[in-house]
Amino acid sequence: MTSPAAYQVSHLDALEAESIFVMREVVAEMERPVLLFSGGKDSIVMLRLAQKAFAPANIPFPVMHVDTGHNFPEVLDYRDQRVAELGLQLIVASVPEALNKGLVRESADGMRNRIQTPVLLEAVEKHRFDALFGGARRDEEKARAKERVFSFRDEFGQWDPKNQRPELWSLYNGRHHPGESIRVFPLSNWTELDVWHYIERERIPLPSIYYAHEREVIERDGMFYAVNEFFRARAGEQSFTAQVRYRTVGDASCTAAVRSDADTVEKVIEEVAATRITERGATRGDDRVSEAAMEDRKREGYF
Repeated sequence: MTSPAAYQVSHLDALEAESIFVMREVVAEMERPVLLFSGGKDSIVMLRLAQKAFAPANIPFPVMHVDTGHNFPEVLDYRDQRVAELGLQLIVASVPEALNKGLVRESADGMRNRIQTPVLLEAVEKHRFDALFGGARRDEEKARAKERVFSFRDEFGQWDPKNQRPELWSLYNGRHHPGESIRVFPLSNWTELDVWHYIERERIPLPSIYYAHEREVIERDGMFYAVNEFFRARAGEQSFTAQVRYRTVGDASCTAAVRSDADTVEKVIEEVAATRITERGATRGDDRVSEAAMEDRKREGYF
């Protein structure tokens, strides 16, 4: 018989168990949860965790994508394929539709990250969601580093970092009044490297842009942006072809790639293990608008 002292849980198994526990707590406590699914690697991992959490039953909540209209086509194709494979209900909250209705106005810089917030909040109110699973991790960005696993939002969808609940001994307080909601982050304690190790272990397919490929890019502010209908060269800028991959996937108008020859999971893991800059810090132009760009968006209701 194996002694208790000889039984060890791997780091990945511990993270997986914690995330599954969080998901089950939400389903037990909340009435109308939804999982934010963009087709990015973190939401893909959350989807796999949800499969495991509720197997052999189906995932007991829909998935939602706040679609800015500035997406990489590879990611949208993956999103639709994965939703169809799992038989999930996909809710699309459309920024282009919101622009046509006058709910939001196009930003002067062309980025749509900031105007996602009213679209997200409208969808939450329309569908009466009281818990939203997000793929944010504490290692990504300083505003996310101080985030709780259960992040309370008031009736306006806003986040007050001084009005959050303690989470001692993995006890989560889902109490809320009508109109209020909780953002839930099952991957809070994961790192980018953990995510990639899990993708390798679970053999999870990803959109092709996460691996090295040749793409026409423009170098701007030390980052490599793909040339596409949403991102054009400015005066004096010259496009060129480079071998790149994407560490994170957001809008094609504000997400940059990194030079890379990592075309397999194993090579990506080696690359991520050696880097000292977070994926958002290295590739997201929307986070460079100001020192507090992410925190400002979170206070308004963004993830």
